[in-house]
Amino acid sequence: PGKFTTLIGYEWTSAGGPDMNINLHRNVIFGNGAIPELPFSNFDSHVPQALWNWMDEQRKQGVELLAIPHNSNLSDGLMFPAENSFSGEPLKIAYAEQRLRNEPLVEITQIKGTSETHPALSPNDEWADFEILEDLLGGTGEVGEIRGSYVREAWLNGLQMQESQGFNPYRFGVVGSSDSHNSGSQVEEDNYHGKIGSADGTAEARRGGSLVNARHIKYGSSGLTGVWAPDNTRENIYSALARREVFATTGPRISVRFFGGWEWPENILRQHDWIETAYGTGVPMGQDLKQSTGVGKAPAFVVWALKDPASAWLQRVQVIKGWIDNGEQRERVYDVACADDKVPNPETNRCPDNSASVSTTTCDYDKHRGDGELRTVWRDPDFKAEQRAFYYVRVLENPTCRWSTWDSLRTGLPIEDTVPAVIQERAYSSPIWYRPKTAQ
Repeated sequence: PGKFTTLIGYEWTSAGGPDMNINLHRNVIFGNGAIPELPFSNFDSHVPQALWNWMDEQRKQGVELLAIPHNSNLSDGLMFPAENSFSGEPLKIAYAEQRLRNEPLVEITQIKGTSETHPALSPNDEWADFEILEDLLGGTGEVGEIRGSYVREAWLNGLQMQESQGFNPYRFGVVGSSDSHNSGSQVEEDNYHGKIGSADGTAEARRGGSLVNARHIKYGSSGLTGVWAPDNTRENIYSALARREVFATTGPRISVRFFGGWEWPENILRQHDWIETAYGTGVPMGQDLKQSTGVGKAPAFVVWALKDPASAWLQRVQVIKGWIDNGEQRERVYDVACADDKVPNPETNRCPDNSASVSTTTCDYDKHRGDGELRTVWRDPDFKAEQRAFYYVRVLENPTCRWSTWDSLRTGLPIEDTVPAVIQERAYSSPIWYRPKTAQ
């Protein structure tokens, strides 16, 4: 404790049933050191509700635990159902309560793809097409169902269910994981050495496929979880996970803070005790922000991001909003802080291009553009007091080489044209949910 704190856990590896290749996997994490005699495994049941039933029983025995769904992008639309549960029953309040009780978090990025969103779901988000992997498990190349497989859509579906049915099973925060099967953490693009071992342990092998996925080249070098806790102990780290005060990155150690409140001064970030003020009079990521007595007033969001000292400079910070308007799902991306003293265009909500570049022949990236720290106080220009909404932060680095380009640079193999040569590493905060006074 204080140096390297471990959490006890295991993976419940449901493929959805016999002869199925979908990913309904959960990582089960224990909090207080108490553990059951045996884990609940896929041999006991491949149905998520059965896992939750077992977790509820363990909790009665004094075992503290939570589950984290991962690789929802490979779930063939079954990770986040909008109408019926995996077992076929219509979603009801009991389902939502049990899921929230057992799954306060979801994995948004890892080796087998990033599950934030998909270009087909977010056509107006220029950064939606990031490390997308759609091939189902099994190595056949079969592409899974998109709807029901991505995190942002699940948050939107949850808002819509809350509006129409009075419950929301998808109020979860986000983490990042590596999911390596070779005892290594594959989070650095310039130090990536595969996921599976001998099957993709060389640059040549990583261009092929296996029984897991059709193309190893589609794997991403990702990801990490950031936790805001008062100290580095199992108790406090687990508590932060349980209350959703966590964020994810695609590998770099970017730090992100995100608070929502009402009465903060515009210069709060210039105060030496701004973090204490934000906690004292607002809410951090992962929490609800209830409507202020000042009807119609837009809330203030404090956004802060710090670069990884060993990675590229930051290019921009965005707030992504999802809401329901007359029964229809809506989403919008706002650039809220720009590097290099630039400011967002109020009509497009975008930062001007800072022209940061990277060489695909040397992988040297631009060290003269971008910022080490970006921060701002932002108010939603489209806020409506009566509309339920969620907000989360996405931080983008300047462009750098993808791991596959590093492979080509070191081996002389041609750069693969089936994946991007250059990517923008990023971080994602857990959301803040705005709740109107009249909301349940």
